[in-house]
Parts: sequence; structure tokens; C-alpha cells
Amino acid sequence: MTYDFFKYQGTGNDFVLIDDRNGAFPASDQALIERLCHRRFGVGADGLILLQNYPGPGEEASEESDYDFRMVYFNADGAEGSMCGNGGRCIVRFAHDLGLFETETRFLAVDGEHVAVVSEENISLKMGAVSVIEDRDGLTFLNTGSPHVVRFVDDLESLDVVAEGRSIRYNSLFQPGGTNVNFAQVLDDNTVFVRTYERGVEDETYSCGTGVTAVALVAHQQLTMADPVSIKTIGGNLRVSFTSQAGGGFDTIYLIGPAKRVFAGTISL
Repeated sequence: MTYDFFKYQGTGNDFVLIDDRNGAFPASDQALIERLCHRRFGVGADGLILLQNYPGPGEEASEESDYDFRMVYFNADGAEGSMCGNGGRCIVRFAHDLGLFETETRFLAVDGEHVAVVSEENISLKMGAVSVIEDRDGLTFLNTGSPHVVRFVDDLESLDVVAEGRSIRYNSLFQPGGTNVNFAQVLDDNTVFVRTYERGVEDETYSCGTGVTAVALVAHQQLTMADPVSIKTIGGNLRVSFTSQAGGGFDTIYLIGPAKRVFAGTISL
């Protein structure tokens, strides 16, 4: 079969997007998805995202489940992944390009409901609430839709992010699923430089949306950085806004930044 695909990127975090509202894409074929994401033998991407109808076959609609679409995300290794913030912004731009909504949307992802607002330059994506930030044997851990460790360092440019990140990613403290790992350096009173080792990609990526969200929340809690926190990544700049709660949690969290279409094509499977 031949499929249309679209390539989008959000601050350098890139994805293959497929309009799967007809449900025809073989989503259970992990090897196929891995090949499509391969940068030598496929389209090349940090992940693949399907845009599907909601409700799908066998699901019943209700007023509470009145979503514009469903986001199904796969890591570059072909396995279905947890929430991806930059991928979420890219699929919102994709859905907007398809004409599914005008300026605001409500959609379903693996971690639940998300809303987003589209402007010409940016996508503002509401992330899930975070109830707790943990200390696991000296490592700061939280879940922003995906599991993340945050560690502040003094010289991020020279850090071996892959080696350091991989050792933490596979640490027994975070098994069986492992964790993503973010290294952050404070640049000024309200700006942090972030580099991320992503599980599933098993490498450093240019940017990680759930990762920079995690860094912003930890920066507020540990360094008293004010809302919104500005984030610099290798792939570009993002902002994270939030409301902190008396018990230490966070809600009304928004990941704000660009998401752009790179190219489109067809592929025979």
C-alpha cells in the first residue's frame, strides 16, 4: 500500500505524521515504524505519530469525549511511547493544516486529554498536571506525561550527554521502563539551557517537550525561577508556563513554541 506522510519538527525534534483517520496504517508493525524513522533507510525521525479519529471503532462518543482527534505516538524504535510534548505541538499544527479546527483544539493522547491554541508562530499545548517531584537517591525525578530525571550542571556544552544520560536511563531506580534524562544549565535569572537523552530514541535529541517541561518545574521548585521559564535547546527556544500549588504540585502547565511542516511525500509499504 502507498501512504502519504508529512514531516514536522518542533525545535528540531522531528516526526513522521500520518493521517490515519481511515485506520488503515499497520500500527502493530513495530519493525515497519522503526524503519520509517531510520535516518539511513527510511524517512528519518525521532518518532512517528498517527492522527486518528476519536471515537475509534468500538468506542462510544459522549459529550465528555468530544475530541477533534486522537494522537498515537511511537518512539523511533517502533514501540508505542508515552506522551511527547514536541510531538503534541506538531500534531496540533498538522491537524490545523488539515482544517480540523480553527484556533483551539481538544484531543486525546496516551496520558489523557490535552487542549492547545494555535497562532502563526507558536503552539501553546496544555500538559498534564504534575502532583509530585521526587528525590530518588539524589536524582530529581518527575512525570510530565513521560518520566524524566533533571540534573543541573555547570558546563553543559562539554558534557557527554549520551554516556551520562544512558547510565541514568538504565539505572535500577527507574526500571522496568527506564527514564528520560535532562541536563540543565542556568543561563540567567529566568533562562535554562537543556540537553536531553531520550529513551526509545536512545540518543540525544535536539529538543524534548516533556523534558523541558520537567526542567522548568524543577527550576521553579529548586531555584525559585518565576513563571514562565524560558528554555534554550539545541533546536530552538521554548517557554513553559505553569501554576504552582501549595502542596508542591503544578497545574495549568503550557508548553509554548514553534511547530513547522518540513516536507511531504508518499511511501510504498
